[in-house]
Amino acid sequence: MVSSIIPGSEFLNGSLNLISQNLLIPVIILLLIFILYAVMVIGELIYEYINRKKIPVSHIEKLIHDISLADNEKYVKDIISASFISNMQKNDLTQLVSANDLSKESSEALARKLIENEENSIDKVLEKTDIMTRIGPTLGLMGTLIPMGPGLAALGNGDVNTLAQSIIIAFDTTVVGVASGAVGYFVSKIRKRWYDEYLSNLDVLSDAVLDFLKSNKKI
Repeated sequence: MVSSIIPGSEFLNGSLNLISQNLLIPVIILLLIFILYAVMVIGELIYEYINRKKIPVSHIEKLIHDISLADNEKYVKDIISASFISNMQKNDLTQLVSANDLSKESSEALARKLIENEENSIDKVLEKTDIMTRIGPTLGLMGTLIPMGPGLAALGNGDVNTLAQSIIIAFDTTVVGVASGAVGYFVSKIRKRWYDEYLSNLDVLSDAVLDFLKSNKKI
């Protein structure tokens, strides 16, 4: 009653209703994209798990010990090449070993930069599922609320069929939104644990290489 006596209120209410109803189709399309991407992400996670190199702590300890006892640069590279760490870690560590003409500060800066590059690559992978975790349920909520307006209006006019269709859309979008968000959260948590271990190994091995260079008066 209050809104009806405010000048222009009918136009404003009509505009809001038009905007919200026109958002329903984009919301549904995005939810379909999200659920398809969730299925794809599950497949990627399974593939990554199968091909993931599980490096025991004992192997990292042995690598650090072997690097510290190495007497030349070539031997360190051979140790790194023969290890069970990932190829990206091998490339980073080999690049660091090869920086024998740099000062101590420059070598440490290079080590930090190599680790930062790995962190940036990991962040790009994780941010996709993080977005799905946050946006999926939000789209599901929008898909729930948008059709309920016309549904309740139809109920007031005795149109039960329209109300039933609105409720079906509301429930379907809710389920899809929550499901995609749950998949994104699950995948992000698993990958974050893997990648934290990956970065931790790279960090300690980089320190071992820097200590080798220092002890051999390379920096």
